[in-house]
Amino acid sequence: MIEEQAVDIPCPVCFRTGEVNMIAHVSEIPYFGEHTQVTVMCHACGWRQTDFIPAEGKKAGGWSLVLDNQDQLTSRIVRSSSCTIRILELDLQVNPGSSSTGYVSNVEGVMNRFTQIIEMVLGDLSNEENPKDIAKLELMKNQIANIGKDKQVKLTLELLDPHGHSMIIDKNAIERDLTDEELQELPVGPDPAVFSNDD
Repeated sequence: MIEEQAVDIPCPVCFRTGEVNMIAHVSEIPYFGEHTQVTVMCHACGWRQTDFIPAEGKKAGGWSLVLDNQDQLTSRIVRSSSCTIRILELDLQVNPGSSSTGYVSNVEGVMNRFTQIIEMVLGDLSNEENPKDIAKLELMKNQIANIGKDKQVKLTLELLDPHGHSMIIDKNAIERDLTDEELQELPVGPDPAVFSNDD
């Protein structure tokens, strides 16, 4: 069931009123349960933001999965707009920002996102001035590309979500509570007030 309704707030990008709508789509994700995909969009400037909200209340939590075989690349990932994603061994981390959106993907899709960021940074570096940085980034890229192909490569993918809406769907994934320190330090992404409607 898909519902679209006007939201009486100004667009956070172009600030026009009367142009922001919210679409709510309720569906079932295997092993994750019923969830609502909420998309808020501005028809004036094209801004949009998507998030996933589970039907059942969730508590803050973390998920981790050691990646050491190619089959794991197809494991599902549910990432909400409040989720921080890390690759521990490579010291890589993506925090939710003010325009962060949720998505459903698989491990390969998430790793491809990291690779794209590495390639973008590589494109900004010059060979003469940054040879060590370039070598380090190329090594990271190769390690990601060799998951399941090189037995020496074992990378740990970790999701940390203060709202508890994210998940790694794999039989070897480990779920845990977030520590008090993590809860204090982790960013929570966009202000949830953008989804409220006083009607």
